[in-house]
Amino acid sequence: MISTPADCMASSQPEPDASMSDPCLHCGACCASLRVDFSVHETEELGGSVPQGLTVEVTAHTARMRGTDHARPRCAALTGQVGARVACGIYEWRPSPCREFEAGCAACTRARARHGLPALQP
Repeated sequence: MISTPADCMASSQPEPDASMSDPCLHCGACCASLRVDFSVHETEELGGSVPQGLTVEVTAHTARMRGTDHARPRCAALTGQVGARVACGIYEWRPSPCREFEAGCAACTRARARHGLPALQP
C-alpha cells in the first residue's frame, strides 16, 4: 500500500482545486517515490474507475499502479517533471490511496526530500 500513516490521511475536507496555489501541481514527489496498492475492485474491469492499462495485478485482491514498484518508482499516470510542473493523467479516476494522501504529511515530506524538495510549509 502507499505509505499513508494516520498523519497522512486526508481529513473530510473537499478535494483541492486545480489552482496554481496547489503545491501538488508543482511537486509529484509522492507519485515518483511510493508504491500504490489498492483493491482490485477499484479497477475498471471490476466496476471501479482506475484504468486497467495503468495497473498490475499483485494478488487476487490487490492491484498496483504501474511503475510504482520499480527500483526508481514513478506512477505511469504521472506527467511532467517532478518538482517543476506535474499532473495526474487519471486524477478523476485515481485510486483511493492517492485520494487519501495529504500534502504536507510525514510521507509527503520524505518523498519531497528524496527529490531534493523542501518540506511544505503549513
